Amino acid sequence: MEMEMEMEMRCKDQDIEIATDITPPLTPLSFSLHNTNLHTHCSSCFSLITTPIPNSIPPLYCSPHCTAAHSSIHLSSAEHHLPPSTTSSLLRTALRLLLISHHHTPPSPRLNRLLTNRHLLTCHNDEISETIRINALAMATAIAKQRSGGGLIESSDEGTVLEEATLALCAVLTNAVEVHDNEGCALGIAVFEPAFSWINHSCSPNACYRFSFESSSLLSQESELRIAPFTHDSQQPKMDCRIFGRSGKNVCGPRLIVRSIKRIKMGEEVTVAYTDLLQPKALRQSELWSKYRFICCCKRCSSLPFTYVDHSLQEISVSCRDSSGLRSDYKLFRDMADRRLTDNIEDVISEYLSVGDSASCCEKLEKILIQGLDEELETNEGKSHSKLTLHPLHHLSLNSYTTLTSAYKVRASDLLSDDSETDLNQTEAFDMSRTSAAYSLFLAGATHHLFNSESSLIASVANFWIGAGESLLTLTTSSGWSRVVNFNTKFECSKCSLMNRFRASMLNGQIRSEDFEIVSNEFIHCVSDITHKVWSFLAHGCDFLKSCKDPINFSWLMSTENSEDVAAHDIENDNESGNSVGVCDDQAYNNQRVAYIFQLGGHCLTYGGLLACICYGPHSHLVSHVQNILAHENDSLFSQSFGDMYDSL
Repeated sequence: MEMEMEMEMRCKDQDIEIATDITPPLTPLSFSLHNTNLHTHCSSCFSLITTPIPNSIPPLYCSPHCTAAHSSIHLSSAEHHLPPSTTSSLLRTALRLLLISHHHTPPSPRLNRLLTNRHLLTCHNDEISETIRINALAMATAIAKQRSGGGLIESSDEGTVLEEATLALCAVLTNAVEVHDNEGCALGIAVFEPAFSWINHSCSPNACYRFSFESSSLLSQESELRIAPFTHDSQQPKMDCRIFGRSGKNVCGPRLIVRSIKRIKMGEEVTVAYTDLLQPKALRQSELWSKYRFICCCKRCSSLPFTYVDHSLQEISVSCRDSSGLRSDYKLFRDMADRRLTDNIEDVISEYLSVGDSASCCEKLEKILIQGLDEELETNEGKSHSKLTLHPLHHLSLNSYTTLTSAYKVRASDLLSDDSETDLNQTEAFDMSRTSAAYSLFLAGATHHLFNSESSLIASVANFWIGAGESLLTLTTSSGWSRVVNFNTKFECSKCSLMNRFRASMLNGQIRSEDFEIVSNEFIHCVSDITHKVWSFLAHGCDFLKSCKDPINFSWLMSTENSEDVAAHDIENDNESGNSVGVCDDQAYNNQRVAYIFQLGGHCLTYGGLLACICYGPHSHLVSHVQNILAHENDSLFSQSFGDMYDSL
């Protein structure tokens, strides 16, 4: 990851359409598993070792090929001389990078053509600088022990060895990416060749990347390298592109493929994201500076006033009894309000993750979402009693919806696993599952609303739509319906081309920008129509969700000034209607409701699969996961509804 704008990668030769692989599978220069995965995964290819040998000592390998490819690296890099207290994926990757490093002249800021950012990372008296100093000393000591036994480093100058160790650490910190498995779990880190490492960051990127753990011989048809290196002001590539993108059969480690998520014009710079794009500008800037020592100046960050997305992600309502104090210290009020809300919500989520009290988590988060916080904020003019309320699209709100989706799902599972399994438990578990599905749908709709203004959010939105689809489809099979629901419906929608487009993308892996825009509009029209028929049922019993008028069309946000009155009105109406939006004994009514939810879930899941295909390709784990759910033949409901349509895929 190039921190200075000295080098950048641009689209060469011709325009690149959306959903196109723009590099072949790239091999890492250096890599390492995290300590927690050393006993469970292959140190060469990162695959899970299905039959680990008891009491074995890392590194472990899954095959003779991986042993031959990687064991010499482990022995030659001096990592076995590191003290157990200091060994880490960072140090192992840095030591392995030194093995292939070309001769380094101290004034140069690069190691193996990679920018090290050494000065910026070490000139500040902070945690990163201290970490580099301590780890560089440990590396230098290990290298000295290796050298004394006939190692690779010829110089006996301790200062030179320490300098090389420092540069290697800085190069890893600057260029390494976290390698995730198919489930999204972090396995380790890897530093890739300049074809990837020279791709700069943007908070509105036009590309993303995925990992492949297949051997070279099993990789799907490789794409050509469609990007080239330039300096910031140059018009011609700075070196022969043929030196990039080489993937030798004997090279080990996870592969990386870069893929377009927007149409990229010839000569346009290719960018990826180094941070979470669903954070507001201040948090993105803070994280980028603390990790990489640069201030992002992309179009999104430079926009004044803030873009709609960044405004929504940080919007907080602060109301004070003393309005004069609010006017005179508005920025101070906002900063304090943001800290209070952040601390409260992060404390609740941390407690849930550590303690596991899902009921308490739901109660506390929903109280903040509905009522906000009543706090005393102290300004230059004294203390002022204030009410702090989150915008429904605030990044803390989105985090809360994610947590609530999980917490309600856990509550349902706990109730169903209770030994008593009473009818009361069944009913309550159904309510918990319904609320979990409602939050999942609301989260997908909220992020899609932001996606309409910032298309680079596509990867997050894909995951949220898939999650919503799974939750809704699972709800249709719940035993909590008052009677066994029988309905004969197929996920065939005459109003949109979503299914046909997903099938076509599965076959060729691509979609034109114009076609994607058409199918997206059709999808929103369909899910809006279906959601109107079931939202009051899904939101039943949850005061916050009932205050949210529509989880798909967010035009109701324009009238949030009277949100408290709206919420109270909805709750009152719901109480008057009794059980009209709950599960009833009318068989035909239940069948129709389940059919609507089934159709809604099918739309959400398929659209999420289409977005995932754009981001990661038709053979990615996430797309296969969607396809497997849609074509599931072991469950009678899914097989009768989806099986016939997907036999050809």
